[in-house]
This record gives sequence, C-alpha cells and structure tokens, in this order.
Amino acid sequence: MPSLAQMNGSLHIHNFYIGKLKAKQEQLFETDPDLAQLLDNVAGVLSEHVVTLADEIAEREYEE
Repeated sequence: MPSLAQMNGSLHIHNFYIGKLKAKQEQLFETDPDLAQLLDNVAGVLSEHVVTLADEIAEREYEE
C-alpha cells in the first residue's frame, strides 16, 4: 500500500496533467475537435481518479 506522501504526490501529478490536458484541449478545439474530445475524455477519467484518491487520502489522515 502506498504511503500518504506517495498518495499526495500522485494527487498533485494527476492535477498537473489534468491542467495540461485541458489547456491543450482548448488549443485544439477549433482545428481538431476529435482530438480535443479525446483529451477531454482522458481528463475526465483522471478527474474521477483524483476524487477517489482524495477520498483515500482523507480516510488515511482521519485514521492517523
């Protein structure tokens, strides 16, 4: 099981890449809407994982 520090690091990395995907999606929206939609879908999956990860972190912090 990953440590709390590793989980927090993963959370920050997820949020970083979600921001990058959203920025690139906005750039590509006019020129390549299919790729922009794909990037939006990937960001959505990562966002769902962020919610799960944040819940796990909160649970771990509560237990300590």
